Amino acid sequence: MDYLPRYPQPFTLAEAIALDVSVISEEITRLQHSLRYLRQTQDTLHEHVASEKPEDIDPEISKALEENEDVIASQEERISILKMALAEKGVHAQNHYDLAPSTQMQTQPIPVGSSDDRSESGLGEGESGVHL
Repeated sequence: MDYLPRYPQPFTLAEAIALDVSVISEEITRLQHSLRYLRQTQDTLHEHVASEKPEDIDPEISKALEENEDVIASQEERISILKMALAEKGVHAQNHYDLAPSTQMQTQPIPVGSSDDRSESGLGEGESGVHL
């Protein structure tokens, strides 16, 4: 089974299929956790931008919003690849790993200034996750 990802990914579908089910499941959970924090950050940034006059919007915030959208899409795609790998292994836990749609997800604000926010948000992806 071949899959051509839209975003650069750290592994191929074939490599994901070679992983143990427990490793795949843990990575899906980690990515879902990261997505939850990224979406919370996006909500906070959108609220800030909405409260500013257009000429006062910090270009760095606009850039962060765009970059986060790409990271979110990439991580969602990665979860899809991992789900395909589980299906290839005969594990059909679709509802267990389904993500809430971005627009309907209820979130809590992220505390500002926490040193863990960066690693949990997926911004420090090179430090954790599945490496092949």
